[in-house]
Amino acid sequence: MRRYDVIVLGGGHAGIEAAIAASRAGAVRVALVSSSAATIGQMSCNPAVGGVAKGTLVREVDALGGIMGRATDRAAIQFRMLNRGKGPAVWAPRAQCDRALYRAAARELVETREGLDIVEATVGSVEIGPGGDATGVRTLDGTRIAARSVVVATGTFLRGRIFIGTECQSPGGRAGEQPATELALQLTELGLKVGRFKTGTPPRIDGRTVALHTLERQDSEMDAFAYRWSRLEHPVTPREQAPCWLTWAGEPTKQIVTENIGKSAMYGGAIGARGPRYCPSIEDKIVRFPDAPRHQVFLEPEGLDTAEMYVNGLSTSLPVAVQADMLRSVPGLERVEMTRPGYAIEYDYLPPTDLHPWLESKTIPGLYFAGQVNGTTGYEEAAAQGVVAGLNAALRVRDREPIILGRETSYIGVLVDDLVSKGVDEPYRLFTSRSEFRLTVRHDNAVRRMSSIGERMGLYDDRERRLIDERLAREDDLLARAGSISVPPASVAALLAAAGSTPLPHAMHASEVARRVAVPLGDVLRAVGEPVPADREALLSADLEIKYAGYFARERAAAQRLRQMGAYRLDQDAAYASMRSLSIESREKLERHRPPTLAQAASIPGISPSDLQNLILETERRRNAGSRAADT
Repeated sequence: MRRYDVIVLGGGHAGIEAAIAASRAGAVRVALVSSSAATIGQMSCNPAVGGVAKGTLVREVDALGGIMGRATDRAAIQFRMLNRGKGPAVWAPRAQCDRALYRAAARELVETREGLDIVEATVGSVEIGPGGDATGVRTLDGTRIAARSVVVATGTFLRGRIFIGTECQSPGGRAGEQPATELALQLTELGLKVGRFKTGTPPRIDGRTVALHTLERQDSEMDAFAYRWSRLEHPVTPREQAPCWLTWAGEPTKQIVTENIGKSAMYGGAIGARGPRYCPSIEDKIVRFPDAPRHQVFLEPEGLDTAEMYVNGLSTSLPVAVQADMLRSVPGLERVEMTRPGYAIEYDYLPPTDLHPWLESKTIPGLYFAGQVNGTTGYEEAAAQGVVAGLNAALRVRDREPIILGRETSYIGVLVDDLVSKGVDEPYRLFTSRSEFRLTVRHDNAVRRMSSIGERMGLYDDRERRLIDERLAREDDLLARAGSISVPPASVAALLAAAGSTPLPHAMHASEVARRVAVPLGDVLRAVGEPVPADREALLSADLEIKYAGYFARERAAAQRLRQMGAYRLDQDAAYASMRSLSIESREKLERHRPPTLAQAASIPGISPSDLQNLILETERRRNAGSRAADT
């Protein structure tokens, strides 16, 4: 029987990051078990990484040693900075990837990680020891693999079922791959609760059959930003960039979908599960927004060595023939050839409220869950959970306390806290609006926020530590120089006039000048002949710290208060039902969720500030009573 410290089930984004994180956090032997080693790192849906809030997740995963950012740097064929119409504090990076290059990069990064083995097998069950802990897995061929921690990151494979129309359906975790039915049934037999969700994907088309000259072209912004995702590697030379194309599904498309809505798996009764609200199928769009005159459609390249395109915006579960008619009703696609139809997939997920904030099962110690199996949607959300589950699976092996990332530290903290505290009634997607700290928790300062955690956990090698130190030193140097350099009025007169700002009444420090709207710190330094680093991100971070210092100070004070609440531990055997000073609703929710900290209690909907204050009093009263009894 083979033995490992940590076993990870699933080679998707959650599984990859869980395995890498566990290895970095001290698990000497890690097994990544996948039914198909060839599909490790597969981008099952859209070949893109990042976006609003999601881009920040990717940078946080990278700052904790994950590989999503590294793989994206090697595979990116288009880059866009979203939210450009707003302030730079809420800009959001997004990259279009070459699907094959991303998979190859992810596979290489996994294979070259020392102590991490890829095991090609299908797992049928989790082994449970005499004490009720997870002790390993058993594959369908009867092979037993032992471990002290097991991470389930099976995506949509738990009892997955694929639908194309109401008549065509088959078992599948992804097109062409069998589901994990036996494992799903065993998890239910172990007493774990299970729900069903639905997701989908659009058809793919032959780009050579698209009238591209009639469509709106969207080019890469890579040259303008020279952006790179990973700060733990030296910059890589950007690949050839490719455009995307914009069109619209209008009235003809709407008519085809409306006439055939009963043939859709979702609306024809074949699927009863809830789908993602923020990534709806074209059927959902037309039913929910009947008055919308048209819906945006992006044609995105699948890679540099293929003509195939991903039709972003037309996710569907209609029959194949209807999909072909629907595609040809879209401007620019009148003669298009479909290479692969879209489909819907229904799968099992486990309610995340049954997990601790470190993503370990409350029912089975040593069993962790990460990714879509927790009711989320999106590569980035999956990767973030993988990091949390992998780190904590390794910490358990080392007999160390689990790590909980607070909402004030990261978007990863917001994501996990939302899942375990509030649960899900539809596939969860992260947005900036979910964070109370979105000004100070940004993509550009992820390394500064997260590296102290990574350093404490020993996640970096010497080269990575040096790259982090150099990045932070550049920003610190900029801030120090900006606070000491004197700027004569004449040197920035033209710059201020172009920005519509009043002239300087007298010499000021560069930081005071850069506080003005539309006056970048880099331009101020250049105006007085000071050197400006080539590291645009360090420059952006320093500029934002100067411009929004007052806002940041208030937000960081609020974060410190939440951090203090996170440090206040609650008793896991607390008798909430007898705490009469709390509302009945609070008693019921605390009894059900049993949060480990006051901060976790505060994030549960319905727990009021007065209840939190009374909870502290009740906890201290019981602890004092326990101390007196022990003394007696």
